[in-house]
Amino acid sequence: MSQLNLLDRFQYKFFEQLSRNRLAKIAAQVAKHEPDKSGKQPVVIFNASTRITSLNQNAAFSLITAWSLRMSGVPVKHFVCSEGMSRCMLGTKREDHLREMPCSLCVENSKRLYKGADAAWFNYSADDQFDGKLAGLSTAKMENFFWEGAPLGQIALPALRWTLRRHHLLDDRSTRYLFREFIKSAWNVAKKFSAYLDEIDPRMVIVFNGQTFPEAAAKYVAKKRGIPVVTHEVGVMPLTGFFTAGEATAYPIEIPEDFELNNEQNERLDKYLDQRFVGQFSMAGIKFWPELQELDQEFLSKLDQYKQMVPIFTNVIFDTSQHHANVAFEQMFEWLDLVYDEVKDNPGTLFVLRAHPDEDRPGKAAQESVGQWVEKTGFDKLPNTIFIPSSEYISSYALVQRAKFVMIYNSSIGLESVLMGKPVLSAGKARFTAYPTVYFPQSARNYKKMLTDFLEAEEIELPDEFVRNARRFLYFQLYKTSLPFGEFLSPHKLRGYVYLKKFSLDQLSVESSPTLKTIYESIMTEPEFLLDN
Repeated sequence: MSQLNLLDRFQYKFFEQLSRNRLAKIAAQVAKHEPDKSGKQPVVIFNASTRITSLNQNAAFSLITAWSLRMSGVPVKHFVCSEGMSRCMLGTKREDHLREMPCSLCVENSKRLYKGADAAWFNYSADDQFDGKLAGLSTAKMENFFWEGAPLGQIALPALRWTLRRHHLLDDRSTRYLFREFIKSAWNVAKKFSAYLDEIDPRMVIVFNGQTFPEAAAKYVAKKRGIPVVTHEVGVMPLTGFFTAGEATAYPIEIPEDFELNNEQNERLDKYLDQRFVGQFSMAGIKFWPELQELDQEFLSKLDQYKQMVPIFTNVIFDTSQHHANVAFEQMFEWLDLVYDEVKDNPGTLFVLRAHPDEDRPGKAAQESVGQWVEKTGFDKLPNTIFIPSSEYISSYALVQRAKFVMIYNSSIGLESVLMGKPVLSAGKARFTAYPTVYFPQSARNYKKMLTDFLEAEEIELPDEFVRNARRFLYFQLYKTSLPFGEFLSPHKLRGYVYLKKFSLDQLSVESSPTLKTIYESIMTEPEFLLDN
C-alpha cells in the first residue's frame, strides 16, 4: 500500500472489494454445483508463500486450478496454514526481524479463498527436543542441518536468502534467529503434512515454486513417499502460469527434436521480439523499465576508443532461480571476480557491466548487490569499463547490437542476444542451456579459457544450431508452457498481484478454457502442461 498515492488507494480498495465479492460468489457456486467425487483420489494443493491479504498471481493460479478440477469431478484438498509457522517469508520484515507475524490477516484471507472447499488447517507445535538441537548453532552449521534424514537447512536456505535479499549470510543474531525459525517452521510443516498424507491417498501434490521453505518441506515429504509433485510459478507472458513436474524455478522444457516453427509461428515470434527489443514487456506482472534509452554520445565516444565492446549482464543474487544456476561457479560474485581479472588483462576491450533492474525494486532492494561489488572492487575505476546501475534504463539491446559477444550469468537476455545474431558466453545454468543455444563451459577453469579465447579471436562463430534452438525454446516458453489466465484475472495496482475478473461458472470447464484443459489432462495423464496450439 505504501507504493500507492491517494487516488490509487481509493481505486485499490474499490477493486479489492469488487474482487473479493466475485471470489465469494464463484466459491459458493463451485461448492454448490461441483459433482460427486466419492471414491476418487484427491489432488492436494499447498501454497503458503505468495500472499497475506491480497491475491498474488500464483495464489490465483492455484485457486482457479482448484475450482476447475473440482468442477471436473476431481477431489481437491487444500493444506492451509493457520499460524502454522513461527516465521514465514512474507510476514518477516528484514529490518525488524522480531516484528509480530500478520497471521490474523493471512488466516482471514485464507478463509475467503477456501470458503466451501475441503481445507485442512495446520497450526504450529513446538518440539523442545528439536529446538534444543538448533540452539547455539552458527549460520554455517544451520545450512547443513539435518533432522531425521531431512535436509532442513537446505530446505530453509533459499527462503532465507530471499527474505534477507542476499546470498552470503551474516553470522549475526538476527540472521541466526530467522534461520532457526525458518528451519523450525519447515520441520513443523513437514510433520503436519506427513500426518495429513497418512489420512489421505492423493494422486498428486501441487505446490507453489518448490524452493520456498513451506512448499519445499511439503514437496520433500511427498516425494519421499513416491507421490508425484507439480510445482508452479509465473510464466513469461503477462498473467500466465508455468506448471511442471520438475522444478518450476529451473523452468524445464522438453522440446521434441522434430519440432520446427512454421510460417505462422515464426511470424508470431517475430512480432513478440519486435516489442521486446523496444522494452514493451513485463515479467511476473512487473514492468522493469518505464522507458528504454538509447546510448548517449558520451558512451559512443568512449566506445570509439576501443577495439571491441563486451556487455556483461548480471542477475539478482537472492532469486530462487540462482540455486539451479550455480554449476561452474559457487555463486555469481565468484564469477564476477574472475571477470574482473580478465578486464584488467584486456585493456583494448570496453566492458559494460549491467546490473539487473530488480536489484532496486522498491521494498525489495538487494542487500548484496552488483553495485556494492563494483564499489568494493573499484570495477568502475578501471579505464576500460562502464557500469550501468539498476536504476538506469539504458537499452540492453543497444548494447547487444554493438557487442562482439555477450556475457551472462543466467539472464534471459542471453537467449535474445542469440536471436540478435550475437554469440553468448554463459557462466551459469539457464533455462535455455539444456539445449545448444549459448556457449556454456561446465567449470570455472574452462570458462576462463573460453573467455580468453573469445576476447582474442577475430571472429566468434554463432552456429546455426544455436539460433534454431533459441527460436524453438523461446516459442515453447512463450506459447506452449506459459498458460494464460487472463480470462479470469486482471492486473492489480500492487505489482505482482491480481484482481478476479467477472466470469461464469461455465468458464471453469475444461472444455471452455485451453489452459484449464491442459492442466486437467496433465494431472490425469502425463504431467506435460503444454498448450495444444
